[in-house]
Amino acid sequence: MSKRFTAGAVATAAVLALTVTGLGVPANASPTSFRTFTVVAEDGVAAETAVAAIRAAGGTVVSRSDEVGMFQVTSDRADFADRVTAAPTLIGAAEQKAIGRKPKLDRVEQEQVLANTAAAGAAAKKGAKLDPLDEKLWGLEMIRADQARKIEPGDRRVTVGVLDTGVDASHPDIAPNFNWSLSRNFAPDLTDVDGPCEVPSCLDAVGTDDGGHGTHVAGTIGAAANGLGLSGVAPNISLVELKGGQDSGYFFLNPVVNALVYAGRSGIDVVNMSFYVDPWLYNCNANPADSPASQAEQRAIIKAMKRALTFAHNKGVTLVGALGNNNEDLGAPRTDISSPDYGAAPYPRPIDNNSCWDLPAEGPHVIGVSAVGPSGKKADFSNYGTEQISVAAPGGFARDGFGTPTYNSPGNRILSTYPLKVLQEEPISPTIPDPRVDANGNIDPRVATLVFKQCKANGDCGYYTYLQGTSMASPHAAGVAALIVSRFGKAERRGGFGMSPDLVEQHLYRTAAEHACPEPRLQQYRNEGRDETYDAYCAGGVNFNGFYGYGIVDAYAAVKTPLKPNARP
Repeated sequence: MSKRFTAGAVATAAVLALTVTGLGVPANASPTSFRTFTVVAEDGVAAETAVAAIRAAGGTVVSRSDEVGMFQVTSDRADFADRVTAAPTLIGAAEQKAIGRKPKLDRVEQEQVLANTAAAGAAAKKGAKLDPLDEKLWGLEMIRADQARKIEPGDRRVTVGVLDTGVDASHPDIAPNFNWSLSRNFAPDLTDVDGPCEVPSCLDAVGTDDGGHGTHVAGTIGAAANGLGLSGVAPNISLVELKGGQDSGYFFLNPVVNALVYAGRSGIDVVNMSFYVDPWLYNCNANPADSPASQAEQRAIIKAMKRALTFAHNKGVTLVGALGNNNEDLGAPRTDISSPDYGAAPYPRPIDNNSCWDLPAEGPHVIGVSAVGPSGKKADFSNYGTEQISVAAPGGFARDGFGTPTYNSPGNRILSTYPLKVLQEEPISPTIPDPRVDANGNIDPRVATLVFKQCKANGDCGYYTYLQGTSMASPHAAGVAALIVSRFGKAERRGGFGMSPDLVEQHLYRTAAEHACPEPRLQQYRNEGRDETYDAYCAGGVNFNGFYGYGIVDAYAAVKTPLKPNARP
């Protein structure tokens, strides 16, 4: 992939950072009759033709992404969305509201955080540990990243975009690898979901993360091996913040699409996407359970997301995404009872697998990642299925190891970097409102096995905590993808460096550690306290199956195995 930083590209990036924000008016502005929409044009429609149609429908274009035919629009017409749907050159209008989120922290990622906290949980075996907390990173040992770094620790020229809630660049394990020049914030704070804005513009400064999720993801990918805290899968690569998610965990269409377009324009090598699209758990072309307006909105979301993913891929970006935490076969989805999850009450929606998509995981060119626990067992919460899975990776499974002392212990999850500010705001549990870390930076003793602190001699401290989810599995795979680019990428014209995402994907699959389906193939989690809705059937063979795809990613094999272009996985 060629990395081109022309004057025009830099100027465009600056415009995106300031105007493509998901807001038509400032978040703290007084209420008006104007509403904000994302409008998507039909295939093959020229940008100016689309703009003319938007104006005719009663809208004003605030910003535009011509590469994907997407326009941010304000309008005071009550019937604006209907007029857009009726226009032959436009697909539909999605009114500004949450259309994506990371998996809910209280349901999966921090499940029973105080349960059995005295148990140590899984621990990595002795090996090439670089930082003090690496001994707790069983995921590094499972994918042999601790061995891979002896051959390839990562190349600073390789950039990994963290499309998430932000990245705390002040964290001492993130700071050495944070790329300030490329990082951007596309998602200003929205007071209805994020609370009061920290700055007058509501656009948080680059290098901040008031949600915590993005910093955790970033640490797994590329925390520096600097003798402090812990190290990531690819400890020498460059981390790029692509803030497309709100502090509250919602992801809006406009910021996400523009972050992907920016990644393609800017020559970013790998983008990790540990979120999925809402308010519809599945976006459908024409679900009979939905109103005509909702159908048009979902068609616009589907088209914009697929165009953005394809654009980024064609520009050289390897796309890695979490399969989701709904313990569901994505090839045989259940009735959706959770959508819409913002702006209106949810209602039952039967899902047609041929016309509905869980995005971005089911989007084009996305490497879909399931989650496994320390034993290699598919995590009870992890989505799966031969239709969408690509590979598996360590994502944590609190209830792994039933019948052993490690069952339901913190160490079965994934430890990574976390912002101090968030730990000082997050309660210990839903029933214990005290913060996990006090105003002086001291960890509450009740979470001493969940939260860790490491300090430099100068007093600069980093904080770390456990989470679990496919959100934690995806960055393991993204880190291996970054090592592949580091190992086999080529210098390109104009000073660029990169590798075809098709080759990265092929090599990732070919070097993954094959993992057969368990016996019996129908896995039940009754011992773990789960009912029949968690039952999961593993279809497929050793080479490829619904739980593990082509296998569990293997960093060591990925950097040691010679590249074979056009070889099949």
